[in-house]
Amino acid sequence: MRTSRSQSIFRIALGCSAILVSVVGCSRAPEAPPKAVAVQADDKMRFDMTAFEAKPGQKISVTLKNVGTTPKLSMGHNFVMLDRTVNEQNVTKFLDAASTEASHDYVPPTSKEVLAHTKLLGPGETDTVTFTAPYVPGDYLYLCSFPGHYSQGTKGIMTVKQ
Repeated sequence: MRTSRSQSIFRIALGCSAILVSVVGCSRAPEAPPKAVAVQADDKMRFDMTAFEAKPGQKISVTLKNVGTTPKLSMGHNFVMLDRTVNEQNVTKFLDAASTEASHDYVPPTSKEVLAHTKLLGPGETDTVTFTAPYVPGDYLYLCSFPGHYSQGTKGIMTVKQ
């Protein structure tokens, strides 16, 4: 009887050890900090950063700063990262929808093309948005969706590549 009790305790301890090893062995590695991207927008309707690269699935943290002096009502800026289905050839459809969304900072709330966006910023304001870069390599358009700004140059490309 003693032998079987000792064997049972040994088996239970062995089983618990196996469970503990499997749980510890499956824990996630610590995440790398997001790639920091700083973008400034000005009264000339330009982003100072018009291109950057990301790896598939990489965390990206974009900080937009409005360095202009013109009031937000007439010269607000935002940063809108779009899905790769929106490009320079068909962006007008998105911009037309955005132009009617002043109450949502010119970002259509139901748009499936928007991967991430900041709020609309006035002079001296800053906002940061963090998102995961898409896993599909390619070029992804980002822009300011305030009416008229895209056509004046408030845009850029994030290139996702290995």
